[in-house]
Amino acid sequence: MSIATKTGDQGTTSLMYGRRVSKCHPRVEAYGCVDELNTALGLARASAEQDFVRDNLLTIQKDLVILMGELATAIEDLSRYVKDGYSLVASQMTHKLDALVKEIEDQKISFKGWATPGANPSAAALDLARTVCRRAERRVCALQEAGQLQNAEIIVYLNRLADLLWLFARWVETRTAPSAPVGKK
Repeated sequence: MSIATKTGDQGTTSLMYGRRVSKCHPRVEAYGCVDELNTALGLARASAEQDFVRDNLLTIQKDLVILMGELATAIEDLSRYVKDGYSLVASQMTHKLDALVKEIEDQKISFKGWATPGANPSAAALDLARTVCRRAERRVCALQEAGQLQNAEIIVYLNRLADLLWLFARWVETRTAPSAPVGKK
């Protein structure tokens, strides 16, 4: 079977269990932004020099697959989704992020003030992922406002993840030697 099924040529897509919705449906917008977030995290992971960042980002990416699956399932099909053995976003996932936030903050990484992204490629990739995460969070909030979100823990998870990504970027900046100015050796 080809990846080009042509079933979306009329502007619709299929959710889990075959329900068809518009490609601009709030649910599709939400899980599409999380898909972008997962890709941005892949870029951040690929550019990271530290195992601490790479390993934790990979774990988060795996958690985002759980989150995307839940978002890609209509509320009416969630019980079937769980019955079929799929996991839902749970508070334990957020607790793992909280533990990482604490670990980084215990290293005296500041969470105050504004940061200008771009100190180095790795931190910039993390800041890009953070902004995509905030957009995903907004799209999930819109889904909730439309009465289409059953699990509010998804919003909590994305909110905490954005905070963590900000801290990760600051952590990377403190561990990377500043680059020489352009044109100087």
